[in-house]
Amino acid sequence: MTIAEIANSRILIVGGSSGMGLALAKRLLAVGAEVVIAGRNEEKLQCACAELQSPALCAVTVDITQEGQVADLFKRVGRLDHIVSTAADIEGAYELLPSLDLRAAQKVVESKLYGPLLLAKYGAPLFSTTGSITFTSGIAAYRPLARGAVVAAVNAGLEGLVRALAVELAPIRVNAVSPGWVDTPIWSLVAGDKKEETLGAMAKRLPVGRVGQPEDIADAISFLMGNAFTTGTILHVEGGHRLV
Repeated sequence: MTIAEIANSRILIVGGSSGMGLALAKRLLAVGAEVVIAGRNEEKLQCACAELQSPALCAVTVDITQEGQVADLFKRVGRLDHIVSTAADIEGAYELLPSLDLRAAQKVVESKLYGPLLLAKYGAPLFSTTGSITFTSGIAAYRPLARGAVVAAVNAGLEGLVRALAVELAPIRVNAVSPGWVDTPIWSLVAGDKKEETLGAMAKRLPVGRVGQPEDIADAISFLMGNAFTTGTILHVEGGHRLV
């Protein structure tokens, strides 16, 4: 995608108020895109707007697990060139099976599988033929942790959905980025007060010698948005994690 093309693009980022989504919003605004960030938490969205401070930015509150809200979102947003979703509700999902609450598992499915499905259902009709949809799966589908059965399964399912949608929605392009361990706020839910220790230990294992940063994933998403010959693809951005 050229700078001129980005400058004329209107992009929806679900999960754009923090982490990878916020890094992407910052990158796109810097080159002149019009960006809509969306998420469930109004306070976080307003904090993101205050940080980004751009007249080309707007924020919309939406729960993508609710079909009516998703349909209304696209009525409000109007024309789009690209959709990105980095949203995930994994709170309570990283548990061994005896302690796993089924509702926590259902929230992962709803946010990372049903939500993307609804975004594609209602968002695709707003695209030109050059539009793209990019989701985020994750390394858990390839290197699951002992407490990560639910997240591993949902990430793998999302990647299957990406391939199917790339066929059904063509010529709209549908892809996913599969991040490795990235230093984002979600790790506070996964590792609690052992976040720094956990990420540091992984950094020593990885061939690149560090864990990812949100900007690394923003780079990858930008590539998938801009490369007109890439669809149905899972782009792995994980520092070599699948090799170790």
